[in-house]
Amino acid sequence: MHMGRDDKRATSVRQSDAFNDWIIIGRVRAAHGIRGELRVDILSDFPQRFQALKRVYLGDAHAPYTVANSRFTPKGVLIKLAGIDSRDAAERFAGSYMALPEAETPPLPVGSFHHHQIQGLEVRTDDGRLLGCVAEILATGSNDVYIVRGGEYGEVLIPAIAEVIRAIDLEAQRITVHLIPGLLQE
Repeated sequence: MHMGRDDKRATSVRQSDAFNDWIIIGRVRAAHGIRGELRVDILSDFPQRFQALKRVYLGDAHAPYTVANSRFTPKGVLIKLAGIDSRDAAERFAGSYMALPEAETPPLPVGSFHHHQIQGLEVRTDDGRLLGCVAEILATGSNDVYIVRGGEYGEVLIPAIAEVIRAIDLEAQRITVHLIPGLLQE
């Protein structure tokens, strides 16, 4: 069960509803140099996309910018946007999220989902018990963890692994899980 990180509404950071239908691929950490480059933290399981970017959208307003060039560094990627030609101009983007419209992203592999597709889904056990709805998603490195709230068990942490996640049905807005020992505090 793979959940690509760039396809999420929230990893350990909560994004606003203004990002519905937008895929967050990075966050501008700071300006770099004097010619207006941006130092960007990659928030994507598909970092290779930065090599081919032609346009990105920044901030809550999704302001479009043409990518003049990009290059990888050990700490992320440096991106030069057309029209941003000074350090002062680049500094105003520090802290901004970099996004793409979902329609402009390549399809995910079968069995992979965007975080915003998962958030809000009802979670039931394979024997029919309601655990609640996915409130948040934590990216832990090895696998995502769904924070489920609203059911009779309080907050439940569900690891997004094949042993636990039995089905994700986007049409029915439901996730079916198989409980392994230790998931519920009964």
